Amino acid sequence: MIQLENIGFGYNKKKVKNPSNQKFGLFNDLSLVMEPGHIYGLLGKNGAGKTTLLKIMSGLLFPDAGTATILSENASLRKADVLKNLYFLQEEMYVPHLTISDFEKAYAPFYPEFSHEQFEYFLNEFEMAGLPNYMDKLSHGQKKKALIAFALATNTQILIMDEPTNGLDIPSKSVFRRLMASSIDERRLVIISTHQVRDLHSLIDVVTILDAGHILLNASTFEITDKLLFDVDNTKSADGKVFYTEETPRGNYQVKENVNHADSNLDLELLFNAAIMNKNDISNLFK
Repeated sequence: MIQLENIGFGYNKKKVKNPSNQKFGLFNDLSLVMEPGHIYGLLGKNGAGKTTLLKIMSGLLFPDAGTATILSENASLRKADVLKNLYFLQEEMYVPHLTISDFEKAYAPFYPEFSHEQFEYFLNEFEMAGLPNYMDKLSHGQKKKALIAFALATNTQILIMDEPTNGLDIPSKSVFRRLMASSIDERRLVIISTHQVRDLHSLIDVVTILDAGHILLNASTFEITDKLLFDVDNTKSADGKVFYTEETPRGNYQVKENVNHADSNLDLELLFNAAIMNKNDISNLFK
């Protein structure tokens, strides 16, 4: 449903005489495939290019090399048949001087599968139903909840969300996880970029780590826990290479090779640290 092939991109737009040998700065020869029926968690350090990558996927930025394909079309063409099946909730929110009801009337017609009933339900779950305020007068968290509710109600085949839990209070984060889990189906592809990995720990089922202009890891949570063991104080197994250790008051948390295929619970924060500190080992393990 989304395919990136040999993407090159940089913000320094100097003319290139030989594109095949050009180093573009941010992305160089980046390739990635994302399939429907999954919630992808896109992780990376600050400045790794997560937002830029999402914009390339959605056709808001054009790659300097390679091709971004979405729903079998070139993303850069921004065709109407693609846009009506794509919703991108950006971290930097723009909201017009409209009430929530008028916002729905203005923007819902662009999405043929939009459900007014679902929108009302999602707003109610976020305790936002019936607010008469203009959206640009709402608090940051209220704006975010209204836009999340709208995004889910579009029922687009592809839903991209950049840092959706930023600005949400703790109860609203719980509501977000519940609504997201209920909104995924076999035809829908959801991508969530986040720094708040613990907010999405139980939600995503594919982890994508972006590092140094390349995809360091793109694997299902099942594959990750099959190949990596998340352990405390080495109690489950003495075998396997240790990729990362973190000392805590509860003991030493470890990420190591799961040579015996023992069961363990995925910890996204430990996984990210292990991957960043052992790039070659982790990359080779998941090839």
